[in-house]
Amino acid sequence: MLDGRYRIEARVAAGGMATVYRALDTRLDRVVAVKVMHPALAGDAVFVERFIREAKSAARLDHPNVVGVYDQGTDGAYVYLAMEYVAGCTLRDVLRERGALQPRAALDIVEPVLAALGAAHRAGLVHRDMKPENVLIGDDGRVKVADFGLVRAVGTHSATSTGSILGTVSYLAPEQIEHGTADTRTDVYACGVVLYEMLTGTKPHSGASPAQVLYQHLHRDVPAPSAEVPGLAPELDDLVTTVTARDPELRPDDAVGMLALVRAARGALTDGQLDARPPLATAGSEAPGSEDRTSVLPRPAAAPPAEAAPAGLTARLERPPAPPAAPEPPARSRFAAALRARPRRAVLVVAGVLLALLAGTGVWYVNSGQFTTVPAVLDLTQAKAEEKLDAAGLGVRTKQAYSDTVERGHVMATDPGPGERIRNTGKVTLTVSRGPERAEVPNVVGMRLDDARKKIAEEGLTVGGVGYQFSDETPQGAVLGTDPRAGEERRPDTPVNLVVSKGAPQDVPDVGGLSVADATAALRDAGLQVRVSDDRVYSAREKGSVAGQSPAAGAKAAKGDTVTLTVSKGKEMIAVPDVTGMSESAARKALTDAGFQVRVDKPFLFPRDSVESQSVRAGDQAAKGDTITIRLKGAF
Repeated sequence: MLDGRYRIEARVAAGGMATVYRALDTRLDRVVAVKVMHPALAGDAVFVERFIREAKSAARLDHPNVVGVYDQGTDGAYVYLAMEYVAGCTLRDVLRERGALQPRAALDIVEPVLAALGAAHRAGLVHRDMKPENVLIGDDGRVKVADFGLVRAVGTHSATSTGSILGTVSYLAPEQIEHGTADTRTDVYACGVVLYEMLTGTKPHSGASPAQVLYQHLHRDVPAPSAEVPGLAPELDDLVTTVTARDPELRPDDAVGMLALVRAARGALTDGQLDARPPLATAGSEAPGSEDRTSVLPRPAAAPPAEAAPAGLTARLERPPAPPAAPEPPARSRFAAALRARPRRAVLVVAGVLLALLAGTGVWYVNSGQFTTVPAVLDLTQAKAEEKLDAAGLGVRTKQAYSDTVERGHVMATDPGPGERIRNTGKVTLTVSRGPERAEVPNVVGMRLDDARKKIAEEGLTVGGVGYQFSDETPQGAVLGTDPRAGEERRPDTPVNLVVSKGAPQDVPDVGGLSVADATAALRDAGLQVRVSDDRVYSAREKGSVAGQSPAAGAKAAKGDTVTLTVSKGKEMIAVPDVTGMSESAARKALTDAGFQVRVDKPFLFPRDSVESQSVRAGDQAAKGDTITIRLKGAF
């Protein structure tokens, strides 16, 4: 019974950091999966912190393809997570049993995996340990992503202070190995390797040791799956080689982008291509227990080492081991031989051993004895961190910094870092979080716009949109208000919108029909600016006079606003068409289409439906809009 609540029923799986059990939650009477950290690691604050981070990170993700986290706690030496239990198997089990999968099955599995990772990526999280062991397939066919134990915020560094790498060798992206960085594109790379493995039944890179696999990730492209499975659709080759490009800039930005590529590739395949049976679609070649485990590995050397160690199971390697020295006889045998020699030689041997011990002690003290290891205090409160460092015999300095991720008053960094060596009398500098940086919106109401801009910039904020409105009380050009309001706190660089006074409104005078000079004088007397449009328009107003203005007469404007004047070209002159002899309706239409008004003059008695004459002769010019009179013929 764990923590008086979870009754352990069976072991499900074991990994490099923890063991997973099937258990019964006796409080809620439901089956759960309980992940228990290995006791040997429970005393390491860094691993415990990572373990707890898994619970917090996974609990933030509410997605049907992510294994849910219910609880986290500690029972004596046991640190555990209680998670959703998925009855079924892992993708590793499927690959071990069936080898390669048909393309349709492989895509059916990778799509929900990418949907889960896409939700994590859009939430600002990166998994960092995608592999078949972390893909669960339920008996009901549901696919879920598990084990967010290495999850970090996007863009954070993935290397430890000692220069080692967290992850699983077969699925590490080149940038994780070379630079220790992990972002959403490293998950994309790992998913590409998993897809390759599903399509071919083999991993793209293999070697006699983990270091050789790491070397291949750095220096060799993932091959096209069709090289292993002839006849595989070229769309699948393009998909795998794109998402496993060694240059992260050439991969999709995140799992959502890869999911779009997967769906596009699926749409381009025929049913025959989707259901093609690969040659290795039989029992897999991997022996039980050969699957990769999450490990702490060194960065690879420039060339692949030649040690013969299994590439699947990896351990904690800090540096490549030095070549072994030639074996020496046991110390006891050498000492016995010295005693059998003559007495003087024995004395010399004893003296030499004593001197060597003293020298060794001195060397040890110089190199190690006067040093200690900085304990892990990240995310502890300042008081608890100082207490822990004091217990280790170390002094403390503190400084503060803003952080969007570390709670206020908790340690966000140490110098030297956790696990680094420091003299016994040294001091560790703690950087304590002040919480997210906040800037207060200053009160700039009544200030001129330029002064308000400077004041807002001094507070670490930026000016967003600037709007204008009339005000009878606030002088023109002064700030009326801000959004957000003065005194509110916002993150640095948040835009602040301003509303600026246009001053008291006034009516725009009517200058239509005036000459340009007279109109300009009238508007300037009213405190307005004038612009004369280059465009001229036909108008009933006299040529050269003002035909129109914007804003219109009577509209509200502020002092200094600009009024645009449009100048008249006079009336537009048009040739009058000949309508004599036409019927009344035909004549009306001809004249109206030409732009004229029409008046009909009919005889008093017995008019005929034929135009006898027109007021303006055919071919003469008349102003557009003028009235043309037509006279109909009479009967006599």
